[in-house]
Amino acid sequence: MNTALNTALWIALAIAAAAEGCSPVAASQVSGWWDGNWNCTIDGRPAKMKWSAVNDSQTTCDDDEVCTHTFGARWKGRFSDNGSAWVALNNARRGKNGGLYFNHADGNRWYLPTPTDNRSKGWTTWNGQRYPLVCWR
Repeated sequence: MNTALNTALWIALAIAAAAEGCSPVAASQVSGWWDGNWNCTIDGRPAKMKWSAVNDSQTTCDDDEVCTHTFGARWKGRFSDNGSAWVALNNARRGKNGGLYFNHADGNRWYLPTPTDNRSKGWTTWNGQRYPLVCWR
């Protein structure tokens, strides 16, 4: 490895080590009312939903072997309709009024408003139609 590249690599490592001393938000520190296990009905059928924060840190390196590490977390959701296999819930994002928008594994958009008394009455979509989604714990 040439001297300039070696120096650049050491500088990058020093910067990365200094960044490690910062206080990134760990997945365990992320909060949202939707976190945890929920009992639900989807169009009247019994269902279950689970949400948890997971680590979403990433490292990318360029052709000069200089790497960048970003810290992050994202929400991982799963849903089981009437005892069927668990499927992914993706792209969780908070709405303007605190509700949660997300996508079912099939791409359809779903919504749950902020709960009242640990109960949320929202909707799912399938083939362009909305269906009731009610979840509680």
